[in-house]
Amino acid sequence: MKRVGAPWPARLLQLHGVSDSKKIPEARRLQLFKELVASNQLVYATCIVDSRTIDEINILQATFKAMEGAVAGLPLPVPDFTLVDGNMLPKAFHPEKSMAIVAGDATCMSISVASIIAKVTRDNLMFEYDRRWPDYGFAKHKGYPTREHICAINRLGPCEIHRMSYAPLQKQASESPEYIE
Repeated sequence: MKRVGAPWPARLLQLHGVSDSKKIPEARRLQLFKELVASNQLVYATCIVDSRTIDEINILQATFKAMEGAVAGLPLPVPDFTLVDGNMLPKAFHPEKSMAIVAGDATCMSISVASIIAKVTRDNLMFEYDRRWPDYGFAKHKGYPTREHICAINRLGPCEIHRMSYAPLQKQASESPEYIE
């Protein structure tokens, strides 16, 4: 039913340059993150799933677990509707109250915003890891298997945040099973 005698409230969070977080330069992504988290018009939660859990349940199930944990961590009641970047929904998400959107971070503002928050949160973790294990270069490559990162693993062995289910690390672990704590 439409209102006929009441004011119509509106809230606006204006963000310029929000799109696929992978295509936004790191400095701009950080600036957007700061604007987002400073806004009183945005409620969000993040959930981190560690590398050991990823190794135990696989990356897809760990992604779903993180999504479910983020929703559970919201300070408000369960959202009316949930958007997911991808082609599948976690089992805990009701299909009539959720939608998976392929390339959602490039096509949906809500997912783009969530992607920026997730990526900056991940980057901040990688800066912490870089302070703990400086020889791996986590601040630079953010955990991606760059040449520099693979060379560091070959030279030092994996550390406790490396995913041992990653095929090249499985091979190395079978040859030298210790890792750096």
